[in-house]
Amino acid sequence: MSKFIDYIEEGFIAFLLTAMTVVTFSQVVARYVFNSGAVWALELTTYLFAWLVMFGAAYCVKKGIHIGIDSFVNLFSAKIRRYITLLSISLCMLYCGILFKGSWDYVAKLKMIGLEAEDMPIEEWQIKIILPIGFALIFFRLIEVALKVIRGEVDSMHFVNEAKELLDEIDHSPKSDKREIK
Repeated sequence: MSKFIDYIEEGFIAFLLTAMTVVTFSQVVARYVFNSGAVWALELTTYLFAWLVMFGAAYCVKKGIHIGIDSFVNLFSAKIRRYITLLSISLCMLYCGILFKGSWDYVAKLKMIGLEAEDMPIEEWQIKIILPIGFALIFFRLIEVALKVIRGEVDSMHFVNEAKELLDEIDHSPKSDKREIK
């Protein structure tokens, strides 16, 4: 079931990115080849990007592929790292909760007012509903990570550490590729 959900999430994120690319490319062709274009294209691309960011952020928390800065935290024992991680997850959840509440109120007011998007015939609240949905997804993903920490499966959020990966890659490269300074 987890693989299926991953597949759906990855497919939706790919769809959003593809839709943005197709709309933007079609507008470039329309402008420079046919000297025309659609008024609504920029607004659609902007909203597609917002959806991509919110779904992508939640997916990155799930997969642990946000860039993490944990040099200081790694100085501590695994047990202390777990406590620090739980504290940081709690603070992230608090932040998501605040943003969820604010975005929920914002979308509710948009619905009450009944404003339409500037260039598209759709109400703004229907487009911007991704804000509370996205923050709820991120909150849920943080709960998943917290449960893994509590169960002892991990002792940190295990975000991407690009510097460590680069150093590991250099250390494991063949000796003939290493250059010595004389």
